Amino acid sequence: MDWERLLSLKRFGDTHKRLRKEQQETRLGFEVDYDRIIFSSAFRSLQDKTQVIPMPINVGSSKDFVHTRLTHSLEVSVVGRSLGRIAGQQILAKHPYLAEVHGYHFNDFGAIVAAAALAHDIGNPPFGHSGEKAIGNYFEQGNGKKYRSVLSKEEYQDLIDFEGNANGFKLLTESKEGVPGGLRLSYATLGAFMKYPKASLPKKPSPHIADKKFGFFQSEQDSFKEVVEEIGLVANPNNPGIGFYRHPLTYLVEAADDICYTIIDFEDGINLGLVPEEYALEYLINLVKDKINVKKYNAIANSSDRLSYLRALSINALITDAVDVFVQHEEEILNGSFDCALLDKGKYQAQISDVIKLSVEKIYQSNEVIDKELAGYKIISDLLDIYTTALVNQSEGIDTNYDRLLIKSLPEDYRNTELSLYQILLNTCCFVASLSDSAAVRIHNKVMGRQV
Repeated sequence: MDWERLLSLKRFGDTHKRLRKEQQETRLGFEVDYDRIIFSSAFRSLQDKTQVIPMPINVGSSKDFVHTRLTHSLEVSVVGRSLGRIAGQQILAKHPYLAEVHGYHFNDFGAIVAAAALAHDIGNPPFGHSGEKAIGNYFEQGNGKKYRSVLSKEEYQDLIDFEGNANGFKLLTESKEGVPGGLRLSYATLGAFMKYPKASLPKKPSPHIADKKFGFFQSEQDSFKEVVEEIGLVANPNNPGIGFYRHPLTYLVEAADDICYTIIDFEDGINLGLVPEEYALEYLINLVKDKINVKKYNAIANSSDRLSYLRALSINALITDAVDVFVQHEEEILNGSFDCALLDKGKYQAQISDVIKLSVEKIYQSNEVIDKELAGYKIISDLLDIYTTALVNQSEGIDTNYDRLLIKSLPEDYRNTELSLYQILLNTCCFVASLSDSAAVRIHNKVMGRQV
């Protein structure tokens, strides 16, 4: 892969390239990407989507703040910006022609990673990652399995493995009437956003991290190919279908997410009393023991401030480590042979593993999280069943008055029944995925007759 192509400023609908040296420095194209994402309705809905622990919660702690998808995404974008800028300095030092000939600046790398990181969860359904599983379960085990025989293998796989990353790509690129190209982000940002640049089939054709999940639905195949061709991603020989190796900056986006959920989910668990504070502080101290200022740490009287100090040190240490791995393995990343996450090759792998293991035990498997996931499964399954039935009935000309009422309750973008069965089903999944937690609960109560 070639950095000049990878840093493409071109957008959907452009008939010519956008040159970096012709950019307006006061509002660079990559920064426009960030602005467009943060002002989008899809991003705003993240303020009421569960990250891990649902709100409200009371486990005996007065510190009742936990991260939502929105606050998590903002923090990931900040960490991503730092990762991109630091890595960008070193990439430009190794490849000075990018600055001297094309005018790229180290801040460009930071802006691309920050924008892609800001959008990394934009396609995720309500109720955390269990929301994805609930959608898939409806089509694999629930009433939706009746559609299997009338869909292609790839279309059915899109549904039973419903993927927030693919839905995110759809949200960012999908054309609507009068709005071609979705948010019209730069191809560099879209490339960095695509963690898994492959179709839903074949499923996990290799252990390479690019093959772990999938990054686009069949409905967005043309848009995906257009982005891939523009930025010059390398085809993945392990994938006989449509599969490519990652954009290099995707590794930095992933590292930003890994750093935040490892450290900040852990911090949430401590603040909420799910993880004993003394026990948890020991884990973080082990992570930053070579960087901690013991005198400063011991002078901090408040336990919350001690935790904040360790969190800041931990994030900084992991940023430095991730960039070191990125630069060290740049050639492998560019040719596609680097097959794992950056932190998996870092020097803090053992400490991170300890933190995640404790988080799984004390946080991700807590009663609060399990109760949220159980409720999410029921709500999502019921909504999919009610709305897919109504829409499919109308498309077949056998809709009832109840079906028509249900369809009128949908946003206009999701009412079209003059589409293929696959598109109708996928659009309904995307509608449910667009809902915030509270909106999903409210609509479920209404259609179930519990609320007028």
